[in-house]
Amino acid sequence: MYSAIAANKRRTWVILLLFVILVAALGYLFGLVWGGGHGYSYTALALVIASVYALIQYFAAAKIALAVNGARPVSKRDAPGYYRTVENLCIADGLPMPALYIMNDPAPNAFTTGRDPLHSALCVTSGLLEMMTDTELEGVLAHELSHIKNFDIRVMMIVFGLVSAVGLIADFMSNMFWWGGRDRDNQNQVTIIIALVAAILAPLVASLIQLAISRRREYLADGSGALLTRYPEGLASALEKIAAHGSKLRVQNTSTAHLFFANPLSGKALANLFSTHPPVQDRINKLRSMGNKL
Repeated sequence: MYSAIAANKRRTWVILLLFVILVAALGYLFGLVWGGGHGYSYTALALVIASVYALIQYFAAAKIALAVNGARPVSKRDAPGYYRTVENLCIADGLPMPALYIMNDPAPNAFTTGRDPLHSALCVTSGLLEMMTDTELEGVLAHELSHIKNFDIRVMMIVFGLVSAVGLIADFMSNMFWWGGRDRDNQNQVTIIIALVAAILAPLVASLIQLAISRRREYLADGSGALLTRYPEGLASALEKIAAHGSKLRVQNTSTAHLFFANPLSGKALANLFSTHPPVQDRINKLRSMGNKL
């Protein structure tokens, strides 16, 4: 398990490097086509813009994620069982207590957000609290706290900022192609075509990179959460209930979907193909296999 954690962290850094390469390539192509051939100068500019944008998202995205999902803060008095379970798990795992929130939604789901364990928040839906047994709720909350402990929340905030930055740069390149290409006739047509194709495909590539990181992190959090509770069946049973009931939220937001415990979006075939969450049955099988070894 611990070797898997280390391997996942290494892969995440490799994937983040792919983001840097993608942004640099977009900047270089922009410089060749619209920057008078100064590809390297625009590469540096694109990296600076992406870094600044990602940094802004890094500090602001947690509050935005809670706000757009209608999360409200709760205290120990408001939800004593929820608070007590999180508190016990935090003590067992040596984590500081995150800020607790509840979303008024019948679908069983949850998410964590923030920059690090000292600046983190955990949110569950009212449906999750109503539907789960104590051991199932403990399994889901242990999974979410593992995202905090493993610094997944930090990685996903950075990734979210980079995905948004790639989209902005690609949109700008596309607009320049259609509206700002006064010297296009004198330029290398092959280079122009490559730049246009890159601008169109870059957001898709960025989303696929985000998907790869998210799916690996979900498997990792499942395993870490099961180790924390020493009872993988609790989380496996919770996943079975969620699969049977459905985790689709009434108010859906694609920009925060990757944060949730289970896919909060409509379960269409294409949406599942590009989902940031691994197949539920696969997660259940891995947990039960892990339970046989504990």
